[in-house]
Amino acid sequence: MDSGVPPGPPQQPLATAGRIPLAVVVVDRDGLVSHWSSGAGRLFGHSKDEAVGRSASDLMPVAGALAADEPGLAHGDGGESRATFDGHDELGPDLHTRGSYPTSGRATLSEDGRERLDVLWWAYPLVGPGPGRHLVLAADAAQFRAGAEGSYDDDNNDNNGNGNGGREAGPADVQRIAPGFALHTDFPDAEALARRLPDILPNMSPAESGRIVSQVLELGYPVLEFSHHDRVPVTPDWGVPRRVAARRSRLSVVGEDGGSRRGAPRPELDLEYAAVRESLEFLNEVSGRIGSSLDLERTIREVTSAAVPRFTDFAGTHLRAAVLAGEGFPDGPPDVTTVWHRVWVEHNDEPGRWDDTVPIGEAISFPEHTPFFQCMVTGEPVLIPTLSEEDGDRISGEFEKRDLRPLINNRSMLLVPLKARDVVLGFMVLMRRPEREPFDDMDRTTGAELAARAGLVLDNARMYTYQENVAETLQDSMLPTVAPRMAGCDTATRYLPGTRLGRVGGDWFDAVKLPGSRTALVVGDVMGHGLRSAAMMGQLRTAVQTMATMEMPPAQLLRNLDDLAQRLGENYLATCLYAVYDPIHSELQIANAGHIPPVLVRAADGRAEVLDLPTGAPVGVGGVAFETAVVRVAPGDRLVLCTDGLVEVRGADIGDGLAALCESAAHPAASMNDACDTIIRALNTRGGRKDDVALLMARLNGIPDGDVAEWQLALDPREVARARRLVQGRLLDWGLPEAVETAELMVSELVTNAVHHARSHHVGLRLVRTDALLCEVQDDEPAPATLLSAGREDEFGRGLRVVSALAREWGTSSTPHGKTVWFEQALGRKGRARGAAR
Repeated sequence: MDSGVPPGPPQQPLATAGRIPLAVVVVDRDGLVSHWSSGAGRLFGHSKDEAVGRSASDLMPVAGALAADEPGLAHGDGGESRATFDGHDELGPDLHTRGSYPTSGRATLSEDGRERLDVLWWAYPLVGPGPGRHLVLAADAAQFRAGAEGSYDDDNNDNNGNGNGGREAGPADVQRIAPGFALHTDFPDAEALARRLPDILPNMSPAESGRIVSQVLELGYPVLEFSHHDRVPVTPDWGVPRRVAARRSRLSVVGEDGGSRRGAPRPELDLEYAAVRESLEFLNEVSGRIGSSLDLERTIREVTSAAVPRFTDFAGTHLRAAVLAGEGFPDGPPDVTTVWHRVWVEHNDEPGRWDDTVPIGEAISFPEHTPFFQCMVTGEPVLIPTLSEEDGDRISGEFEKRDLRPLINNRSMLLVPLKARDVVLGFMVLMRRPEREPFDDMDRTTGAELAARAGLVLDNARMYTYQENVAETLQDSMLPTVAPRMAGCDTATRYLPGTRLGRVGGDWFDAVKLPGSRTALVVGDVMGHGLRSAAMMGQLRTAVQTMATMEMPPAQLLRNLDDLAQRLGENYLATCLYAVYDPIHSELQIANAGHIPPVLVRAADGRAEVLDLPTGAPVGVGGVAFETAVVRVAPGDRLVLCTDGLVEVRGADIGDGLAALCESAAHPAASMNDACDTIIRALNTRGGRKDDVALLMARLNGIPDGDVAEWQLALDPREVARARRLVQGRLLDWGLPEAVETAELMVSELVTNAVHHARSHHVGLRLVRTDALLCEVQDDEPAPATLLSAGREDEFGRGLRVVSALAREWGTSSTPHGKTVWFEQALGRKGRARGAAR
């Protein structure tokens, strides 16, 4: 405690401002410790990790002050007590009993291996949305012993309210103290006293501490009562002036005559030592609070909020745009063109004061002649002990359309860079109010150390964000965008990254449009995890797409994929399931390379079954034959293909997973997306899943015979006119007169090319009506159709250019026996409605 403070209220002797080491504890509604300060650790001998979550009655001699109807408080039933509490509680005259009133007292704590501890304590009941239900402040009464050993009355209290045992207060009783409560306005500098109160709660956010402070001020400020005549307001011992002249500070107490008596010198009250200790404690606590996750946004909030209000009254964090966007390490030193983002602001001023002038999320470039620019360019802290009116006006004048003067003038400012590997990632602006002790050289050292630790944490979060972005971009680029509707079938997909290595994995799915209105459905899984597996997956998926358009039978496609995997390397192993759906003939052709079998849900009765297919070895093994199985399906049946990450759980039989897949797949759903979500919810909640999940579901709608028209054309140029008449007649029958002219022109071009290039036999022409008009022309010339550049005098080469210009989509595929050229023509709204309603 420091002497030399202005006198207290009238009719009271001269009082001193009490700065004492305080233990700060918050107890939740269950009687368990939720907040345990470093001061509490020193006083009671338990670390924060040991104390948080334990019953408060096991750790402190204040259980009787807490509400008796809350579990675990009144009798210490939250655990086995390690300490013995004895002696009376010496209560101040303003003491209220439990309920919604604060209590204070004094008790002795005896614990094996430690000296007896004389504890002064104050307990406040808390109300509001927070988890805390009691705030407890405690101090070591032994620090107030002064003078002769026998002058302190400890054990002979009569507990009658005056603390004198019926005797008048004599010289030996002057040093007798008790904790109590008083309005903070009973003392000089009441506003300053109220502003210091949040510092008692160093590890709480401004919002939470503000809620508690308002209740403390309403219930009564904690005070020490000397002989029940003089009251001294209690403030914590951190943040005191750091002057070498005060190094010989002694404990002062006030006598009844208003004079002060000094006790023996106490080394722990050396203010310079206390300042160093407080700085180290602050940095230690901050280090434990920041970096709890690798999420960049959360880390920024932790770093900024850690400094308020214990170290500063305002903290604002600015980061370079490249850091915030996760684009990698910033290039070169910052300059006047560097864009900074104000990513978070924390303060204990009145709400909204800073919002308009320094809004969160603002992108800004700092002018050259400002301390902000000096900090970010030099990478060194910038300390301005007090911003004078002139300095504030000059700095504010560098910024257009904003007046910073009301916010910065007469405040103390400290700017600290956030660096990693000698590159400035950002900087923090720290400011203290005029009534608070300004920043000094020790604060600059503390702030620089805070920034160094924060910079390391931010760089870790930045690198993690960058790697996540790279992995996500890679994975998303390799997973195809599957059209929800294809000829004769609807599809829906889901991909879930594994819990081991983020979004990078070797699972994939695909749906490839094939000639003849067919669709290839593929699901595969490269063995292993990480970037290597993802790269392998991309190569194999591309190979499957290429071979699928060549109309290879499923078994032959897997045979070729197996050969390719062996040529790529011995580590290229993957399972793959390849199916081709023909909606016109209502059949599936499926081949399996070591993959889990698909599930087919029958539309007729809603029954789901695992298809029994020949299972080959994974591709890449080599020397294994693959077989194609043919499965008849009906319109409305649903085919479910997935990777083993969905059904396989460590320690469980895969048959159980397949059974769960059948059960969830058979569940009725309003849409394909809902059906996929039902499966994911049912199976993804099973414990132990760490692998990626790829899910592909296809509803096999089929195409009715009435929506398909096929003709055989002779190798005669006159058949081109016949083809136009056939197309016109069928489109009119289908009620699509608006499509006739365009379809006739494109069919004429394709049939002309086929008649010209075919070797023998005939030309096939097929029209299929779905939500679009599909036309296919087949001939026996294997060479693929290609776009040619035709000059003015050339007779050929313009046909496919016409088709390319008029069709919504077109393509060609070749086999050893011939080729197919096809196009899709968009239909009007009426035509699409007829196709959908068939």
